[in-house]
Amino acid sequence: MGGSRVQVNKAHKSRFSSKSSRNLHKTSDKDRLAISKAERNVGKGARAARIQRSKMIRDQKRAAVLKEKRELSGSRSPPRVIVLFALCASLDLESLADDLLSLLSKDTCVVLPGTVASSEYRTRITVLKAPHGDLLSCMEMAKVADLMVFVASAKSLYEETDSNYVDSFGSQCLSVFRSLGLPGTAVFIRDLPSDLKQRNELKKTCTSSLSSEFPEDCKFYPADTKDDLHKFLWLFKEQRLKVPHWRTQRSYLLAQKVGAVYEGNSGKCTLLLTGYLRSRSLSVNQLVHVSGAGDFQLSKIELLKDPCPLNSRKNQDLMDADEVNDTEVIGSLVPDPLNHEALVVENIPDPLAGEQTWPTEAEMAKADEDQKKRKIKKRSLPHGTSEYQAAWIVDSDESDFDDENDDGMVLDEGEDGLPGKETNKYSEFDGDDVSLRLGDSEEETDNDSVMMEVDNLTREKIQDELKELKEAHAADEEFPDEVDTPLDAPARKRFAKYRGLKSFRTSSWDPKESLPQDYSKIFEFDNFKRTQKHVLAKALELDQENCKHCIPVGSYDRLQIKDVPSAVASKLCLLSKRMPVTTCGLLKHESKVSVLHFSVKKHETYDAPIKSKEELIFHVGFRQFVGRPVFSSEFINTDKNKMERFLHAGRFSVASIYAPISFPPLPSIILKISGENAAPVVAAVGSLKTVDPDRIILKRVILTGYPQRVSKRKASVRHMFYNPEDVKWFKPVELYTKRGLRGRIKEPVGTHGMLVMLETFTINLTVSTLTVNYLMGRI
Repeated sequence: MGGSRVQVNKAHKSRFSSKSSRNLHKTSDKDRLAISKAERNVGKGARAARIQRSKMIRDQKRAAVLKEKRELSGSRSPPRVIVLFALCASLDLESLADDLLSLLSKDTCVVLPGTVASSEYRTRITVLKAPHGDLLSCMEMAKVADLMVFVASAKSLYEETDSNYVDSFGSQCLSVFRSLGLPGTAVFIRDLPSDLKQRNELKKTCTSSLSSEFPEDCKFYPADTKDDLHKFLWLFKEQRLKVPHWRTQRSYLLAQKVGAVYEGNSGKCTLLLTGYLRSRSLSVNQLVHVSGAGDFQLSKIELLKDPCPLNSRKNQDLMDADEVNDTEVIGSLVPDPLNHEALVVENIPDPLAGEQTWPTEAEMAKADEDQKKRKIKKRSLPHGTSEYQAAWIVDSDESDFDDENDDGMVLDEGEDGLPGKETNKYSEFDGDDVSLRLGDSEEETDNDSVMMEVDNLTREKIQDELKELKEAHAADEEFPDEVDTPLDAPARKRFAKYRGLKSFRTSSWDPKESLPQDYSKIFEFDNFKRTQKHVLAKALELDQENCKHCIPVGSYDRLQIKDVPSAVASKLCLLSKRMPVTTCGLLKHESKVSVLHFSVKKHETYDAPIKSKEELIFHVGFRQFVGRPVFSSEFINTDKNKMERFLHAGRFSVASIYAPISFPPLPSIILKISGENAAPVVAAVGSLKTVDPDRIILKRVILTGYPQRVSKRKASVRHMFYNPEDVKWFKPVELYTKRGLRGRIKEPVGTHGMLVMLETFTINLTVSTLTVNYLMGRI
């Protein structure tokens, strides 16, 4: 086609078109323009609103970042804490710390030890040196560090030495720091050669070797000269540091000075801690925790003049340096007696709270009427069965006794009767590696010969035989809960506190059952998560408001802590010379005692066994206390948990202790002291899981027997019990094999009860061991 005309085809008429599009030709041109204009305006308005909203969010984030930078570099922010940690013992941190302080204090003087305000870099810094080999000091410094500086040496690369970048203590501390939560990190590389080319190559090699030990955003800096440190400080003053989340929920104070005011011969004193408040504002009505001392109340807070201001002249600093001991008090806060939080540790139970009133005549008449209407069902049980044993026999098992025990004892089944269950059908299983010769019928089991063999056995022969059998089957399968049946005491007395459970998952167990009287002294929440959410929201609201009874973040304060034991205060004064003393504000309810559950894992450097109920030292956030944990494994589909006698390596377990309440998330470091004068070592690491006094922990015991003779439906088992009374006592409990076959105890064989006749539900039974599974109540 010629010309500039563009071909216009007719639009395709779809059969799925809407009525409005099919009737569009019926609309007038005026209405059509109005409709299109309105739709166009709606689209423009929505797009403009989206653009405006995104711009507003972007501006808010930019303003938040700018505010954070101003606070970090402003005069109201507390000094940043830099902790120098040597990765090996051969490094000298004294010269590195002196170089840093000399660069920062060019135009100012050092008023507080280790703290400098630099007008050149427009920042305030506190430098701490972690002593190599002192684990507790390194942990306390890592808890308050804003920047962890790890110092490495490059000597091992160009000198023929056997030393590595990280020694054993440095590797252990690195794993502990990761468990606590690493703040901002940096690595200083020392002892680099002076040649520029070789210097860069060694720096790259050291960086590639150490990068796997630190976070991805960790920077590596050469730190041999003051010019290198000058470059680092220029970058550090603008760096946005990350802080572990658990430190942002509580206010804490790193004590620059520690003192005490003793009150006569009462054994109590007032502890004085002076320093900068960090993270959040602190109320004078709050409780505080002093690391290494405990929980206390505040008697007074004094706001002091900042001895290390950012905007100050050198002459003014020199004049104020002589008056540092007589710090000017700007203001003081005294707790309100009505709002002052009490130091409550234990609950005071009411002895009459569980008492029942005398029933009325109407209640007694109703009970008599219900008793008459109740249908009494008779149960046929084997002769000699007690009420306790009858309570654990399900209805499906009674049919086994009806045929052979016509003269069995009959008990009334009341409300405690268990519902009947159908007998399980079991398929055939393959035999074990160590198989037994099977008989063709039940008559092949010679009971008389078995009785003669049992009666001729002595205790020494029994123990030797048990030892041989255990050694033979140790490689086949391990039973972590296996317990030997005692020879010198009846098993029914040794395991009197245990009960048999039909199913670990579905069997019911009351968490309030058989609790000791002292258990009423601990506290319990109706809904722990809801309480935690409410307490944290209140703390955040208190921090955002400018209350009269609160001191702001960044202020230089003196806390007066009352009723501190004099021995503890004198010990803290000595400890403050080699490690930081930290105090933190406690949230509501955090001084009360309850049952805390920690998810812990055995540390890879600790090889010794850790037994349940063994004394350990727990470091939970800023707090530390001594406890004897009970270890347990956690199951998902049930409310019951199995106790573990030892903390096994390579897997997580739950450690439960009595301790002051803390709200997660909080890291936990578990230490153990092996000797009286030995230093504590890291035994396990983990985190706080929850606070729950109703968590059920059950102790499992497995009693094992070894089949001597096996027929189609019966087997004679040895070394499970050693007297007939024990066999009758455990008769209601079901037995099983490691292959899943199940059966019931039928009768004791022999005068000493060393053999048990077992009746099974399967044919061709081939087993090596049989076990009876028993579970104990709450630990």
